[in-house]
Amino acid sequence: AIEEYKPLDATTNPSLILAAAQMPAYQELVDDAVAYGKKLGGSEEEQIKNACDKLFVLFGAEILKRIPGRVSTEVDARLSFDKEGMIQRARRLIDLYKEAGIGKDRILIKLSSTWEGIQAGKVLEAEYGIHCNMTLLFSFAQAVACAEAGVTLISPFVGRILDWYVANGDKKTYEPSEDPGVKSVTKIYNYYKKFGYKTIVMGASFRNTGEIKALTGCDYLTISPKLLAELSKEYVKLTPTLSVKEAQACELEKIHLDEKAFRWHHNEDQMAVEKLSDGIRKFAADAIKLERMLKERMFSAENGK
Repeated sequence: AIEEYKPLDATTNPSLILAAAQMPAYQELVDDAVAYGKKLGGSEEEQIKNACDKLFVLFGAEILKRIPGRVSTEVDARLSFDKEGMIQRARRLIDLYKEAGIGKDRILIKLSSTWEGIQAGKVLEAEYGIHCNMTLLFSFAQAVACAEAGVTLISPFVGRILDWYVANGDKKTYEPSEDPGVKSVTKIYNYYKKFGYKTIVMGASFRNTGEIKALTGCDYLTISPKLLAELSKEYVKLTPTLSVKEAQACELEKIHLDEKAFRWHHNEDQMAVEKLSDGIRKFAADAIKLERMLKERMFSAENGK
């Protein structure tokens, strides 16, 4: 898909890696990761963790052969409330990329947009020059805190916000301009541009092409191959719906969020609270499934199973 659509950048997450690791085409990468984990030794748990990190990096390295830009590699979602744990894991992933001959300028480390994740991103950017992509971002509070932390890029979700409103409200269909996910990213984009934040806004998790077209003009968009295929069949002229000029004229007021204010404002957004915790749980579950798969590869043969 990457070779077909030639994107600038590409992203991975535990769910995507889990799916890819089960495909016959990528078994060599899985074997390499398993061999790496065994070579480093240590406890069974350490070997699996090292194999897992290596697998993420091997997939990232393969993707980088096919794109001119950066690949996003995710820190384990189970560390979402562990600032120091996220910093350590991010640095470990960057070291593994370095061993593979890939510089940190081509990597975005993906972190959950919890308060701890945002503060980890702040440290990684300022102290280590490691570029971060803040994911699972649903609330305006999360976006403001990320901007204040000075991270490289945020991935505000669109489709998952729509999912929540469809599941929890009476309205089941939305015009693209009224889509709650589109409105959320539009507000974030306008806020960032109005107040001169350098953080890149990358709309993510789309459910249909209408959402994508409604965010034309956004800094970046991350789009699935399925929706790229749909877009490639359309021959319509798109005019940007988002622009710096319009953003600078909007009526948003600047706010500052310390930890207490962040937690309060985020907590006031029921959708964001539920979708953030749900996203962390799902990514964590897929990380566990991936570890189980690697464990079987690494240890079942020697146990005579």
